[in-house]
Amino acid sequence: MVCALGAAVCFGTATVLQAIAARAAAETGGGGEAALLLRAVRQWRYLAGLALDGLGFLLQIAALRSLPIYVVGAALAASLAVTAVAASRLLRVRLSAVEWSAVGVVCAGLAMLGLASGAEGGEDGSTALRWAVLGAALAVLLLGSVGGRLPERGRALLLGLGAGFGFGVVEVAVRLVDSLTPSALFTNPAAYALLLGGGAAFLLLTSALRRGSVTTATAGMVVGETIGPAAVGVVWLGDRTRDGLTWLAALGFAVAVAGALALARFGEAAVEEG
Repeated sequence: MVCALGAAVCFGTATVLQAIAARAAAETGGGGEAALLLRAVRQWRYLAGLALDGLGFLLQIAALRSLPIYVVGAALAASLAVTAVAASRLLRVRLSAVEWSAVGVVCAGLAMLGLASGAEGGEDGSTALRWAVLGAALAVLLLGSVGGRLPERGRALLLGLGAGFGFGVVEVAVRLVDSLTPSALFTNPAAYALLLGGGAAFLLLTSALRRGSVTTATAGMVVGETIGPAAVGVVWLGDRTRDGLTWLAALGFAVAVAGALALARFGEAAVEEG
């Protein structure tokens, strides 16, 4: 659980540091997005944010190797709570009473999950599941090409969902990579799914945030990266709860995701000042 929460802290803090760097870059000159990015990457806050993203990914992998997917997915969605709190301090964004309550709700949900979750499932996953995960990664790319042609309102939601599905593919694929030897990796469809799903998710989320509502896109992402992977973990990978605490785990998962959805406006690095 420590690794999952650590990943959430890393991702949430990185978002705010990159927001600060992006704002400073915008104030020091004009130009297009490429010029803005070049100025941003020269700042230590942006580089620190990238380093935290990398550390968060490593912690996410470690968490997925020892915890049920439903716990890790909910914890990663909770990074929005970290972003909201950090934004209120560093970016002077004013959180409403409802949003502060949502932060508390996320924490309560994670506490319930921590009490109720068992160890990661003992199932290795079938070959068919590995190929299905690779197929899901390819479907995410197809979803992105379709979603990009929709009107603005539906586009943000569909691209956000697609990004969430891509991140969910990563969560499941990590569990299905059971050997890091080159021969095993080259012959494991899950290894290709991990790379393809992660890349597709990043592209779709970037497109969704630039071409539609931040809140809608982030809400879609949270739903996509939590519910589906959690179901795969329970049904096919043997993820379970502690004896008699299934109800508490289900409640904690629902509460944590609901709280994250309430904080969806913090899904973009360039948070608006309050």
